[in-house]
Amino acid sequence: MSVGGVPVRERLRRLVEHQRFQRVVLGVIIANAVVLGLETSILDGPVDEVLQVVDDVMLWFFVAEILLRLVAHGPRFFRDPWSVFDLLVVSIALIPATGPLALLRALRILRVLRLADSVPSMKRVVNGLIAAVPGMGSVGALLVLVMYVSVVIATNLYGAIAPEHFGDLGTTAFTLFQVMTGEAWPDIADDVMEVEPTAWIFFVVFILVVSFAVLNLFIAVVVSGMESIDELAEHEERSDAEVMRELQAIRAQLSAVQAELAASRRDTPADLATPGT
Repeated sequence: MSVGGVPVRERLRRLVEHQRFQRVVLGVIIANAVVLGLETSILDGPVDEVLQVVDDVMLWFFVAEILLRLVAHGPRFFRDPWSVFDLLVVSIALIPATGPLALLRALRILRVLRLADSVPSMKRVVNGLIAAVPGMGSVGALLVLVMYVSVVIATNLYGAIAPEHFGDLGTTAFTLFQVMTGEAWPDIADDVMEVEPTAWIFFVVFILVVSFAVLNLFIAVVVSGMESIDELAEHEERSDAEVMRELQAIRAQLSAVQAELAASRRDTPADLATPGT
């Protein structure tokens, strides 16, 4: 099916990918975030009813937008993780939030996360985080290993001195987590150092290894992932630019060939151009 010689799917694709349409979707997402925030403050009254109506209208706008993208892109829609995420978020919002499903009403705010798909710079950051997940898993495993060794050592050394902080593995793990985040660790260290003055060595080494070394590895991995995404984007831009230059060169060559053919036809005598005369 086509309109004016252009297939309907192609027209819809141009529509949903148009910059003005994307800006409208972005504006509705931001407005929906504001409405959902106001609904948590205004719990009753006519204003709340108006907000409910506005929220419903915005929801059906998102439904229509998803349907347009489904028709425009066809099966390719499900190959894009962001499109699948948008579909799940909107589908959750359509589930009636009554009875045991009342919790899903609070999940409507997930629609705001569509900003990460609509804003290119934010989408690039999220893609960088996703690219860093494998490296973050390795760093996380290293952190767990270091924490476990530290928990066992601290429980054995200071369990009898400060049982409220190091009485068992669970208590020690929570205490060292506080120390790792820098929360109240001087008070914890003082309690232990009243009985064991050399305990500061353990705390200083633990903070240096965990807080300054291992945790900073997370940042390094994330930055590396974002750099790889940026390099990939730059490579794609350069590739697109090279393709455009090659197409322009081909067009210039075709134009030159056409001009030469036209000139040769003009220069050919009429009696040679017409055989049998």
